[in-house]
Amino acid sequence: MASTRLSKTRNIGIIAHIDAGKTTITERILYYTGRVHRMGEVHNGEATMDWMLEERERGITITSAVTSCDWSGRNINIIDTPGHVDFTIEVERSLRILDGAIGVFCAVGGVEPQSETVWHQADRYKVPKIAFINKMDRIGADFFRVIDMIRDRLKATPLVLQLPWGSEDNYMGVIDLLEMKAVMWEEETLGAEFKEVPIPSDLMEEALRYREMLLETIADKDDIIMNKYISDEEIEIQELKRAIRTATIKLALVPIYCGAALRNKGIQLLLDGIVDYLPSPVDIPPIIGHEPISGREEPRPSEAGAPFSALAFKVIMDQGRKMTYIRIYSGSINAGGLVYNPGKHVKEKLARLLKMHSNKRKRITKASAGDIIATMGLKLATTGDTLCDEEKPILLEPIQFTEPVISIATEPKRVQDHDRLLDALKKLSDEDPTFRFRIDEETGQTVISGMGELHLEIIIGRIKREFFVETNQGKPQVVFREAIFKKAQHEEIFQKELAGQQHFAGVKVEISPRPRGSGNRFVDRCVNPDLTEEFINAIMEGIEETTISGVLMGYPVIDVETALLDVRINETYSSPMAFKVAAAMAFQNACQQADPILLEPIMKTEILIPEEFMGEVIGDLNARQGKIEQIVNKGPVQVLTASVPLSKMFGYSTSLRSLSQGRGTFSMQFSHYDKV
Repeated sequence: MASTRLSKTRNIGIIAHIDAGKTTITERILYYTGRVHRMGEVHNGEATMDWMLEERERGITITSAVTSCDWSGRNINIIDTPGHVDFTIEVERSLRILDGAIGVFCAVGGVEPQSETVWHQADRYKVPKIAFINKMDRIGADFFRVIDMIRDRLKATPLVLQLPWGSEDNYMGVIDLLEMKAVMWEEETLGAEFKEVPIPSDLMEEALRYREMLLETIADKDDIIMNKYISDEEIEIQELKRAIRTATIKLALVPIYCGAALRNKGIQLLLDGIVDYLPSPVDIPPIIGHEPISGREEPRPSEAGAPFSALAFKVIMDQGRKMTYIRIYSGSINAGGLVYNPGKHVKEKLARLLKMHSNKRKRITKASAGDIIATMGLKLATTGDTLCDEEKPILLEPIQFTEPVISIATEPKRVQDHDRLLDALKKLSDEDPTFRFRIDEETGQTVISGMGELHLEIIIGRIKREFFVETNQGKPQVVFREAIFKKAQHEEIFQKELAGQQHFAGVKVEISPRPRGSGNRFVDRCVNPDLTEEFINAIMEGIEETTISGVLMGYPVIDVETALLDVRINETYSSPMAFKVAAAMAFQNACQQADPILLEPIMKTEILIPEEFMGEVIGDLNARQGKIEQIVNKGPVQVLTASVPLSKMFGYSTSLRSLSQGRGTFSMQFSHYDKV
């Protein structure tokens, strides 16, 4: 019975570039499945999934929201994710726990920068995907250009299941290439009703051509279909669906749908695609974790009867209380039960289990494998923590977090609010791992860091609205990094008496630069037989701690290989503490000899601009030390791609508006660190 429930479950996310229509599509899905009885619109600030006040004011999704609905006897858990690059962590942690995803593409904009980012995030977690080309009713919509972009930019194999019937103002519906029929939606019923009609004669030739391409693509991925296709046998639709499902789950194909969500067209067939082609928890391989003590790999099958394991993927503060969202991979839990956190070595009680619908909740008494729920009562669990059965412990792969790239100093307007500000910042940093804060030791200022100007703007707004603390801010500051330009060696002898005890250690290291973005690495080349594992660990710890603060301006040191060449050991006086200090001093002195350099974040920037303003925009980018990489004609606008230092991009939205009479738009995401 449990396996039947699991096979009828779909855990999916909706991912895309900002303004592609993710939230609008989610609203239609909830309406047509009967989950809500009135469609909320993003532009009116009434979308069900955009429940935060900041989201409704700005008309964008900031935080991922969870809901569920039923379609064709299947339970679909949906996470609607943000599209703005400043909130990429919301996409990252959602994709980490999802079984499938819908990639939404604007028929005019196509594959935009953030579309690429989230698509590759999904690839990294091996999440099967289907694509929905939205806004077919917009001026400039080009279905086939988007297909080419999916193939070229995302390196995916698109499987065109539908052709658009008309475009722009004449968009009627879709041509279903599997069943060879045309589908059009009734305007009067807000798209709730649609009718199937024969394919118009003027589209039949194109439909037959694409139907043949569809069969060829499937045959290329499935031997049974290939044999029937070669021998000209009739292929049943159910056979094709089985083959498409198998290939989609293996990430060999991406089924393509199209429609116009705002005009209520195409959503029901997309729901059929979710049911038909995206995996249930039992269709994907068991989650792999590590046994905490032995470190050996251990699979956990998606079964209610297996030992309990889950991942905490999101933490929010709800009216002062901590709510933790979890994805259950195996086993089951009851409200009031105990779970073990192997990363923190603690047991915690699940006071409540909640089924979420955006920010609304329903109390439940039990949850099991395949469920995505919220819990109350977990005081110590943070994003990325594993929860499991203490008798059968397991550590699941944590979630990767991006480092902040921008900082500002902030202070409360009233001195007596200082402690309340720190409390608010602590709670917000618990919620969002890409948001950090620290007290600057030299100036005493509170410095907050995040992924961009909008990210920090939202944080400041939440401090005022949710914690009632008014603040003043300084100008944004870039988070720099340090690196080295050449190789250097240094030997450091540490010999000192501390608390009546002599300490001695000698460490010789060689540091050398690594390719940009490859990270730091430690290599042991020492052949001294007296060097113990305890001393090596102390040396590694000393070097690792020293990389946090570089020799130029105190920024973290990146992309350095440190080789341990030799050590000096005194049997009586050598200690781990001495080796840790000697290693730290050796690394620091070597850095000073290796021509240290300052690195700044470089942003990949894409600007959409009418051609008549191109000269002014390029001139402005050159003044900002930007490098133009590509200019592409996209109908009435030009798409300009450039790499620009983040420090030169503060306030760029205002400059672009004035240069283009308000007609230019841009998006920006972190690319790499490079020399200042």
